[in-house]
Amino acid sequence: MAKFALITGGTKGIGRSVASCLGKEGYDLVLTYSSDDNSAEYIKNELQSGYDIRVALLKADITHRESIEQINCFLEDNEICLDAVVLNAGITCRDSFEAMMLADWEKVFFANIHFPVFLLQSIINKIRRNGSVVFTGSLMGIEPHSVSLAYGTTKAAVHALVKNLVKFLIPYEVRVNAVAPGFVDTEWQKNKPAEIRSNIESKISLKRFCDPDELAEVYKMLIMNSYFNGEVVVVDGGYSYK
Repeated sequence: MAKFALITGGTKGIGRSVASCLGKEGYDLVLTYSSDDNSAEYIKNELQSGYDIRVALLKADITHRESIEQINCFLEDNEICLDAVVLNAGITCRDSFEAMMLADWEKVFFANIHFPVFLLQSIINKIRRNGSVVFTGSLMGIEPHSVSLAYGTTKAAVHALVKNLVKFLIPYEVRVNAVAPGFVDTEWQKNKPAEIRSNIESKISLKRFCDPDELAEVYKMLIMNSYFNGEVVVVDGGYSYK
């Protein structure tokens, strides 16, 4: 029987590495993305040719509630039952505390909390028994985040959500966990000025950013190890060890 995984935000950054990692294990994939059609098609072709799997792309913006039904209908129309769901997509707002607008605050909360909750509610009956849900949390939901109050707060909420969802997913025999990455060498981080990167690295025991592919192995572990449940696995290389 084919194994299927849905990954939101699955064509770039952490999501792309998770897609590759699961593709290597033989999972067929449904990858959502927000806007970059060319990158999405490139990743689809790369994964299909590299691992001989099926990859479906779905353009779905996590800031729009209509995307929940769009994803649900896609799974239904294609008769897809999922073995794994990776709720990875998220957004941030980097406005100062003084300048931040309520609409922007609400947008981050919708994308990072409301959207995954109600997407999961919508598709829960399409996840097989003994299936796995993995959220992308963040070290910034644990350590104070000086850049985005909304992002740090919503990621802390993601961690609490995972702990609470355990109870609600018992009837479905579905496990739920989260990965809380520290600083990962995605496209976003690679574009940071060298001085800022050096300052961050000085606070990490391993003196480097995490490689996205090694982080993806943690997602795979949470999906494939049937005894992980309700865990928030921090992957930060020993951040703020001093």
